[in-house]
Amino acid sequence: MGPLTPLPRSPSFLLGVVGHRGEVFPLVDLLRFLAQGESKPTARSRLFISESGGQVVGFLADQVIGLRRIFLEEKLPAPAGGGATQEFLDGVVQSRELGTLSLLHLPRIVQSARQKSVAR
Repeated sequence: MGPLTPLPRSPSFLLGVVGHRGEVFPLVDLLRFLAQGESKPTARSRLFISESGGQVVGFLADQVIGLRRIFLEEKLPAPAGGGATQEFLDGVVQSRELGTLSLLHLPRIVQSARQKSVAR
């Protein structure tokens, strides 16, 4: 992760902008955005970079466990009553190694984060 430049008057979930491989994009703390706590950027932090609708956004990750291909037939509907984060869930998948994994709907998260940032 490159140097983080904070943005004045931005929402708390928007940590600032960061450069990575010649591009500069906003860095979102997904835990803060989903009201599930907060992440602290460290030297061991990792970036997850997402592109949705031409908008490139980085998400802060404490660690990367690995990558896994998920087939559509493995995806189950998101459970009802997921609270405030329910609108951002795309479903769940069962993993023998990790248990139940929640699948996030990244385009919806990117759109909502952008709207919340612009509204300020």
